[in-house]
Amino acid sequence: QVQLVESGGGLVQAGGSLRLSCAASGNIFSINAMGWYRQAPGKQRKLVASITSGGSTNYSDSVKGRFTISRDNAKNTVYLQMNSLKPEDTAVYYCTADLAVTRVSPYYDYWGQGTQVTVSS
Repeated sequence: QVQLVESGGGLVQAGGSLRLSCAASGNIFSINAMGWYRQAPGKQRKLVASITSGGSTNYSDSVKGRFTISRDNAKNTVYLQMNSLKPEDTAVYYCTADLAVTRVSPYYDYWGQGTQVTVSS
């Protein structure tokens, strides 16, 4: 079984920082891209940032220059450093990993359970 477990969410004032972590565990052969999505109340889930196994990154325009995604391949862990937080960053943040459980298995997107980030004004 594969699990993605997020941590690091919480309540922070506008202008503050938080660091999210997401560790993938279980029967994992290989992980391609990892990423973070977020979903605000009443809105669709949207991509925040992603990172390939080689370290190439992609960010949504709304977080460029404020958020940094990184990963530790040895630990199967992805991080999201969030600086200069704004009230509009308030959402449930989900991590995702595109991974295969064996050498011959197809790659499949796995999701974490989500962690709440609330930014007060």
